[in-house]
Amino acid sequence: MGDTLAEAVRQALRAVRDPLSGQDLMAAGMVQGLTARDGLVQFALAVPRERAREMEPLRQAAEAAAAAVPGVLSATVVLTAHRDPMGPKPGGTGRAGPPPAAAGHAHGHAPAPGPRAPAGQGPMLLPDVEKIVAVASGKGGVGKSTTAVNLAVALAAQGLAVGLLDADIYGPSLPQMLGAREKPRTEGQQIIPLQRWGLKAMSIGFLVDEETPMIWRGPMVMGALEQLMGQVAWGKLDVMVVDMPPGTGDAQLTMSQRVPLAGAVIVSTPQDVALLDARRGVKMFERVNVPVLGLIENMSYFCCPNCNHRSDVFGHGGARAEAARTGVEFLGELPLTLAIRELADAGTPIVAARPETEEAQAYQRIAARLWAKLQGAAAPAGPRIVVE
Repeated sequence: MGDTLAEAVRQALRAVRDPLSGQDLMAAGMVQGLTARDGLVQFALAVPRERAREMEPLRQAAEAAAAAVPGVLSATVVLTAHRDPMGPKPGGTGRAGPPPAAAGHAHGHAPAPGPRAPAGQGPMLLPDVEKIVAVASGKGGVGKSTTAVNLAVALAAQGLAVGLLDADIYGPSLPQMLGAREKPRTEGQQIIPLQRWGLKAMSIGFLVDEETPMIWRGPMVMGALEQLMGQVAWGKLDVMVVDMPPGTGDAQLTMSQRVPLAGAVIVSTPQDVALLDARRGVKMFERVNVPVLGLIENMSYFCCPNCNHRSDVFGHGGARAEAARTGVEFLGELPLTLAIRELADAGTPIVAARPETEEAQAYQRIAARLWAKLQGAAAPAGPRIVVE
């Protein structure tokens, strides 16, 4: 079914003409990385970098043509300035080669701006943000996003101008955790970030349907991140908290190369398997010359809401010991409680909804310590990693 649908989309794209060459998109070899799965179609259009902005109508026409094909539920088309040398030749199928460095949006949603320079090239992004902090983890499921959101809200409660960027392209969680479902508006080529709980926030999840999977390879993810940073009207901010995806991959490299990170915070649970991955996260940031501001132990213990009995479900103190071993600061521990989970699912961070609780105060203490460290940290200038 996927191959049949993909071929139908290619046929529809033969009716869309490139205004520069006069050829249809397939004959011009502009279609890159076309995929069709479960009614979801995604591909990129390779265009000259210097003419990317004026090619937005062509992108929209291609997206409309793809979306009109019977069986297509959602179409995502992006612009890229990177033409794959192993990709389709004029008249080809558009199958070969990796997707390019660009980002887009689902059919019917806010328009995607044109492409930016490849990661590691061009000017540094987010020049009006004083301090940029990556909240990271070596593995998923440790509560990193919950921690990032509550730390950002706690920093805003101190009177700071705070931005919150969801850098997890494959699994964005900010729409759920902030209770924000509307699409951001645009002004010209700029996307206006949503505002919740005293924050300016942006996520790829605000731009696509909730159930739309982002079936993108690495370069496309890197391009999407660059657009979320460079073509969103963030304005002047005291601090930006970046909710990183788990692991040590493309998103981490992009952030290290394209913005002057003031530091990183590693979130881990106490058990050995999580600490092993946290150790990799510390080493990764050290390799790209980003200071590790500290470790946070999440789900450190469970306190029964009925009898107040404390249980160390995942062990206890592992992150503190790891911080001592690696020579980084231990910023604090956060409990495993029903309230944190329920409020996160409801889109109301506990720091905003119940600031008087012990859990919220733990986030507030960590945020205060984090800001104190940031004020004494000089942001590094320029890209700091070379990928050979």
